[in-house]
Amino acid sequence: MTCLDFIQPLHRATTRDYRGRFAGEDKASCATKAKAFGFEYFDGDRRYGYGGYSYDGRWLPVAASIVKHYRLCPGDRVLDVGCAKGFLVHDLLKVLPGLQVSGIDISEYAIANAMPEVKPHLRVADAVALPYAAGSFDLVVSINTVHNLRLPQLETALREFERVGKRKYVVTDSYRNESEKVNLLDWQLTCECFFTPEEWLWVFHHCGYTGDYGFIFFE
Repeated sequence: MTCLDFIQPLHRATTRDYRGRFAGEDKASCATKAKAFGFEYFDGDRRYGYGGYSYDGRWLPVAASIVKHYRLCPGDRVLDVGCAKGFLVHDLLKVLPGLQVSGIDISEYAIANAMPEVKPHLRVADAVALPYAAGSFDLVVSINTVHNLRLPQLETALREFERVGKRKYVVTDSYRNESEKVNLLDWQLTCECFFTPEEWLWVFHHCGYTGDYGFIFFE
């Protein structure tokens, strides 16, 4: 297991207003709408999620880092668990033409509104029951997804990653101090698991997860 920092640079020096985002609306009601993972979460008001989830190319350097680090080659098979509208799938294919990339997401809305170029590579499915045979993929990637699962489902999902993937890379929200914990709690809408890096490592070992990992901190 190796900690890989491909994602966190996108989140540094943030100007986010962690507490003002909900514009006076009860956060619990915002979270309830967000957890449907439908229109409101992806393309509705900012209070309920992304506030408009559209492609902007920000995942290109992440895709390039993944391809380089794992020495992927045309014909290798990659699975993106929690692919949303398929932006990372798109950028992996752009960085390395000939890569065989698949994406799954629990959101029917996200898959229905995915990038047209990659929609044939995507399907609606649940991380706790991946619809693939053992060892189907050279690499399983899951970014900002597993923390949305309750602990029993999280364990099942990590074991599923182990089952279908020869190599794995999981990125999840975390916190290292009280300031980052408050920021995470203020900002999040869909998280179910809130762990420090040390606690995440305990969970990974407990679940038999042997892949690489990364953390996003709300500084």
